Amino acid sequence: MPDAAQDSAPQSGKKGERDLTKGPVWKALTVMSAPMSFGILAVLSVGLADAYFLGQLGETELAAVGYIYPVTTAIISLSIGMSAGANAALSQGVGRGDDAEATQRLGLHAIGIGLATGITVAVLFWLAYPLIFAAMGADDASAEAIAQYAPYWAMSFPFLVLMMITNSVFRSHGDSVTSAVVMVVQAVINIALNPLLIFGMWGLPELGMQGAAVATLTGRSIASSIALFIAWRRGLLGWCGRLFNGLAGSAKRIFNVGAPAAFSNAINPAGMALVTAAVSTVGDAAVAGFGAATRVQSVALVPLMALSSGIAPVVGQNWGAQARDRAQDAVHWAFIFCTGYGVFLALILGIFADPIAGLLAAGDADQAYAAQYLRFVGASFFGYGLLVSANSAMNARDKPLWSMGLSLGRIFAIYLPLAWVGALTLGFTGIVAAAVAANLLGAWGAVVATRSVALNRIDLGLVSFLAARRDCA
Repeated sequence: MPDAAQDSAPQSGKKGERDLTKGPVWKALTVMSAPMSFGILAVLSVGLADAYFLGQLGETELAAVGYIYPVTTAIISLSIGMSAGANAALSQGVGRGDDAEATQRLGLHAIGIGLATGITVAVLFWLAYPLIFAAMGADDASAEAIAQYAPYWAMSFPFLVLMMITNSVFRSHGDSVTSAVVMVVQAVINIALNPLLIFGMWGLPELGMQGAAVATLTGRSIASSIALFIAWRRGLLGWCGRLFNGLAGSAKRIFNVGAPAAFSNAINPAGMALVTAAVSTVGDAAVAGFGAATRVQSVALVPLMALSSGIAPVVGQNWGAQARDRAQDAVHWAFIFCTGYGVFLALILGIFADPIAGLLAAGDADQAYAAQYLRFVGASFFGYGLLVSANSAMNARDKPLWSMGLSLGRIFAIYLPLAWVGALTLGFTGIVAAAVAANLLGAWGAVVATRSVALNRIDLGLVSFLAARRDCA
């Protein structure tokens, strides 16, 4: 790293703050990513707990969850995008060595903009959810169950945005531990309240579907309040002079990254829903096996998703400090970890695919489909890791359109068309082949894209070829 970058690197003064522009890059990635594994696992556990407890109420409630999940997941993508935009702006400011007042002001701008957006989206969802779920084909019984859940979930959404943007404030200052702890606290509160409010235990009223939503609202509101209090106490946020100074510029920077990042995150669940439709042409057992395999996949990919969270502040701080070689090193180390962990997953799932599938699959046919998916697609999980790490790094580098293009290309140019062609010609084997192709080509695209935006020194040939063509022209 150039001496100038070292000299201008910010010093870690506040509690929990970490200077990511100094020391071994692999260590910075580790300390930022490892705690997030626990946070992401906690968030995943909330969805599993909701499905488990609501499934005990009956088929109607379970069907309602099936309608609700893709819609709420798509909306949650907005909060992920907003936090990505806030991280890009804040971490680069920290890396540049901006003064405390400037970073506090930018953090408050991010929270204010996020809350305004979250409240607007929540109100729109509250008004439109009957039409949304009617268009999705929900029958009267499911619509009634959804009506008990949706209003309270809408009320919880601004708190989710507040929590995620405040967590991005922590991570942009090099503190992923507090961010992960906040996520775990939210999950523990939510899961603990679920049975109490759903079934009416310990003297509490039996609320059913409404109880699950109230548990979510309670967990998110408490966790976001805790996060905001901690950030304020540490001086990462605070009242400062000229609070609205530069608000328009802050909004532009946050939305420039946040809007494409939100769209990128919404692409995957939307694409998976369409892939599931292709799987349904094979039969119910294939759908059940596919669902069981993707649940295993979501857990297996947690370290890779944690890495994608951890790499953003590392790239952001170093890019802001003009230490571009360190930002490139962060991407290289991330790619190395994705490949190594991918080899480990390939071995584990290749050997133990059948017993793992048996834990979640209900019948022999379901298990066979799930095991086939895990055995072959599991060997390509490293490619998905490269893609999400590259996307996060490019968002932190203010190149969100590249990451959006990668996500769009993987789903709609590769996975979805190949899945339908494969399902209609080879059955479930064609679905598996499509998933493998999407992950492998996504990995190739990640390497090419990061090279193109100066985050990677690896050259697979395409960049040089295009440059040569341009020179000749």
